[in-house]
Amino acid sequence: MSFSTVSALSPLDGRYAAKLSALRPLMSEQGYMHRRVQVEVAWFIALSDCGFPEFKPLTGGARKYLLGLVSNFSEADAIAIKQIEKTTNHDVKAVEYWIKSKFEARPELLAASEFVHFACTSEDINNTSHALQIQAAREKVVLPAIDGLIATLREMAGRFAEVPMLSRTHGQTASPTTVGKEIANVAVRLAKARERIAGVALLGKMNGAVGNYNAHMAAWPEFDWEAFSRKVVETPAPLGLGLSFQPYSIQIEPHDYMAELFDAVARTNTILVDFARDVWGYVGLGYFKQRLKKGEIGSSTMPHKVNPIDFENAEGNLGLANALLRHLSEKLPISRWQRDLTDSTVLRNIGVAFGYAVLAYASLATGLGKLELNEEALAEDLDASWEVLAEPIQTVMRRFGVQGAYEQLKDVTRGKTVTAEALHTLIRSLEIPEPEKERLLAMTPGSYTGKAAELARRAQTS
Repeated sequence: MSFSTVSALSPLDGRYAAKLSALRPLMSEQGYMHRRVQVEVAWFIALSDCGFPEFKPLTGGARKYLLGLVSNFSEADAIAIKQIEKTTNHDVKAVEYWIKSKFEARPELLAASEFVHFACTSEDINNTSHALQIQAAREKVVLPAIDGLIATLREMAGRFAEVPMLSRTHGQTASPTTVGKEIANVAVRLAKARERIAGVALLGKMNGAVGNYNAHMAAWPEFDWEAFSRKVVETPAPLGLGLSFQPYSIQIEPHDYMAELFDAVARTNTILVDFARDVWGYVGLGYFKQRLKKGEIGSSTMPHKVNPIDFENAEGNLGLANALLRHLSEKLPISRWQRDLTDSTVLRNIGVAFGYAVLAYASLATGLGKLELNEEALAEDLDASWEVLAEPIQTVMRRFGVQGAYEQLKDVTRGKTVTAEALHTLIRSLEIPEPEKERLLAMTPGSYTGKAAELARRAQTS
């Protein structure tokens, strides 16, 4: 069977392939090979500038050529490396041999070819490559997708800041809010979660087989290898890696930063699961309608249906993302003694975890773009829920020392259908100042929203 989007085992490379085109070049095996080439080239060029008599500084032409191997890396190059791996049965060694094969027509580079992968263990290349992959995915795909959702939510918070809506606590009618305020709640949570994702430092180590620069010191014991390693790791690309230096490790970088990052993404996703479920419920209540798309079908048997499928897809894919992200964060910081390989196969699934998250973000963006507010349904619900004014009435009663205020309103409203007339009769009988009576009599469920509109508008810039 030939591989295609309908024969793909994973829906990320099948049904949803087109939606993940931005992530695939970064987190695929080709993306992993690309970063390995980047690390090997950066290390090789930096070694040439160490002043070792055995490795003279590279010429400008050689440097340009080497950096071109990185900037022009293609699918054909990745396939060529895979061909070498069939013989080596070692993916990092295959990258080393591929780079050396590119030196054959260049005497300057060929003479220095043994400095490719010099003193490195495979994990020096792999851990930094994973960090570079994550860096690119975070900056180019994950954060922009979250930023898009935050921008949409902030705009909706402002647009619907003053549209009153009945709250539901424990599934029951409760003090009114506004549509904008409920959306603002999510926008603010999401913005804080986004900053936690962005704030995780991405670490890299290049310190040899067990983290002690053993081979490095054997070659040049007087050289400050730790300072050199830090420089390569922290110098911005293309001459360095632009990561944060990890000074202590076993053979592998401890992956604690990965756990922190994946937990941050998972927490963000949990916020969005909460939101997706709420919107799903509001659609069910009729508070939101969904714009129709010609030709689409909501049910194979019920022609009237317009399903909130985008929010359902988002919820499902966020769950898949979090299952993977949580396994990654729990597993990766654990390694038996100085090294075991259980992390290696798990690390190859970072792109899958990000893929399900990014797919969910796209579904949410699509779903939000289809929503239309049904103010008539919102107003009808409010007008049928005068019992929510029991709260402000009893609170004003308590302000003026009316004994048993809460209990009086409980007797009148709890579990009963309450009318405006019944409440107004009660208000007129109260022993409170006349201006307060008039204020309460003027209040409606739709006007009893406190600072909701102000808070909603404030969230546009928070």
